[in-house]
Amino acid sequence: MKLNSILSFFAPKDAVFISLLKDTAVVLVDAATLLERLFSTEDDDEQSKKLCALIKVEEVKGDKNTGKIFKALNKVFITPFDREDIHALADGMDDVIDAINRSSQKVLLYAPKMLPEYTLQLSSIVKQGAEEVQKAINELTAMRRNDQSIRIHCKEIKRLEEAADVVYEEGIISLFHGELGAVEIIKLKEIIQELEKSMNKINSVGKVLKVIIVKYA
Repeated sequence: MKLNSILSFFAPKDAVFISLLKDTAVVLVDAATLLERLFSTEDDDEQSKKLCALIKVEEVKGDKNTGKIFKALNKVFITPFDREDIHALADGMDDVIDAINRSSQKVLLYAPKMLPEYTLQLSSIVKQGAEEVQKAINELTAMRRNDQSIRIHCKEIKRLEEAADVVYEEGIISLFHGELGAVEIIKLKEIIQELEKSMNKINSVGKVLKVIIVKYA
């Protein structure tokens, strides 16, 4: 084996992993943006179906990106930070995208008569959380220089998760104190639970980011 090949094998692969993580973050934000659009769509079944299909496309993209990251982890000797942290970060973002897809699929399958305002509020919070994750991921290239900024993004993710909890609780109270029938209550409860799970999983990604900063910044 030539010297250049040996040096290449042992050289840090920051660009490979950071690039793949950034790609996944883009998919995450795109899926969350589509989700917000879905819950802002009123009485348009065809548009809702199209948005659900587009979210599914993003979910497939996310799976492919996660697969590429896991494959790279098995091939690359040196990584920008611990393998388990890269794995947790990739897996965490993939979990969020999956939850977003499940939220949209429940809208498609259950076809509720109406989508209350609090579902749009939750989807908007999920989108904001996804954007904070993307900002933090983009700053991992210069982790030590950007550690305070990444911490701020993580703090904002936690704030958004707490805001989602409040909206979720208000939504549940509204469901059971309104005039909806039992079937509609069950449908909407399932949907808002999945939306809340999406934000909870974003918060889990924020926790992974904080661990990485503590270790390496």
